[in-house]
Amino acid sequence: MSLPPVNWGTILLALSPILLVLFLMIGLKWGGSKAGLAGWSLAILVSVLFFGSGIDLLVIAFGKSLLLSLFVLYLIWMALLLYNVVNDAGAIDVIGAELPRLAHTQPAQALLLAFVFGSFLQGATGFGVPAAVIAPLLVGVGFTPTTAVVVALLGHGWAVTFGSLGSSFISLMAATGLSGEQLAGNSAEYLFFCCLLCGIAVLWATAGKTALREQWLRLIVLTVVMGSTQWALAVAGFWNLAAFGAGLVGLTVAIIDFRYGIFEIGQSRKTYTGQTVNIRRLAIAFTPYFILIIVILVASFLLKEPLNAIQLNYEFPAVTTRFGWQTEAGPGRSISVFGHPGALLLYTSLLAFLWFRWRGTFVKRESADQPHYSFGPLVRKTIQGSRKSTVSIVALVAMAVTMQYAGMTQLLAEVFSANTGQFFLFLSPFIGALGAFMTGSNTNSNVVFGSLQMQTAGALGVSISVILAAQTAGGAIGSIFAPAKVVVGVSTVKDGDESAVLRQVTIYSLAILFILGIVTWFAA
Repeated sequence: MSLPPVNWGTILLALSPILLVLFLMIGLKWGGSKAGLAGWSLAILVSVLFFGSGIDLLVIAFGKSLLLSLFVLYLIWMALLLYNVVNDAGAIDVIGAELPRLAHTQPAQALLLAFVFGSFLQGATGFGVPAAVIAPLLVGVGFTPTTAVVVALLGHGWAVTFGSLGSSFISLMAATGLSGEQLAGNSAEYLFFCCLLCGIAVLWATAGKTALREQWLRLIVLTVVMGSTQWALAVAGFWNLAAFGAGLVGLTVAIIDFRYGIFEIGQSRKTYTGQTVNIRRLAIAFTPYFILIIVILVASFLLKEPLNAIQLNYEFPAVTTRFGWQTEAGPGRSISVFGHPGALLLYTSLLAFLWFRWRGTFVKRESADQPHYSFGPLVRKTIQGSRKSTVSIVALVAMAVTMQYAGMTQLLAEVFSANTGQFFLFLSPFIGALGAFMTGSNTNSNVVFGSLQMQTAGALGVSISVILAAQTAGGAIGSIFAPAKVVVGVSTVKDGDESAVLRQVTIYSLAILFILGIVTWFAA
């Protein structure tokens, strides 16, 4: 006998850690760190009392979860460090000040700032930064606070999976044990489709049919440019560059287009006048991201072997519950100490810091409130800003791995496959969205539900790669209306209405998820 008898009691027990996290985060508005710790604690309790876990199983599951967590956190920590290096130098402010000069109508401004620049920011940083940066820029050019936040949230949703230098995609690989090559193609195809849907949502939220009539050609061009770039980079193995590269190429095309009105249509084309943008100042602000591209290319083609020579790994023994459910012996997640994407971000952060120290920052620092640009405060700010997300990810990963080792995930997969049948295909993106909604992160959603979706797909005999693509695409869209991200966006504008923003982005996101569900039904 491998698992406890399947009945309503064991089903609810297997679900209880996930249900508890949902209740604490949605019902009681707890943060992910506190709710994650509570969910992990309950997973331990249930696994011991009802699923036959022993101390050896809990210790091994925790050890494996630490490697998985470190694999993801290494990237998150260094991405946040790079953002702090660039932001404290004033580069983000410069980019935000120059770009709005190109667009002359609100639909055009929404596409340029929320859809293109927001996606670039998501690719390079993530963690709520696009909403926090874009919303006040939109207010500054005449958007109402509520619309500004809604548009800022919708614009970058398609870039979340491969954003933050691929952190969510890497978490999907870590949670499922599948390679990037197995997952990248289908995931990028789903996100290409999401790119178009997010762009449509941005225009509709700005000015409805009028915006679509005015900007449909530009939207199609930008969707093809960004979506195909992300797909090409992803299938080529550059997962950490996929969304970032897509955003950068999209931004380049958009700057040229908006400057000369190439894709303006109708009467607006005849009267188009692009404003002057300081290209040199803009190029200096983007220099850290050019450095990042060079670092990744050098590491991938010239220094791949030496950088990956030192690997952090550990072999874990087999463990069995008292019901006979066994997890085979095998290695944990391997971490390349000097070749991991997080390490590449660290090198980029150091080079970008030296660049700004050499040429000077965009910020005049003449008072105690504006200290001298130095690396120590940037590191301390990174540590302080990542504490809660670190605890959240460690706790949620530990909860997910404990559930997997105890057989709780397998039991739920068998129940889903036996009782939902082919309807599970439609539900798959909604499950991903649920994980992101409750945790505020597609990364966490992939950790919590990735293994469950994979095992259920296997039990149903459908394409695992398609189901996992639906999982992470759904998680990306779910992060749009996650309360945690809504709060971040509203906090950066004056007179923003959280409830109105949440209501509007939820409607748009559910419409996108419904379409993704239909696509998955036929694709899997």
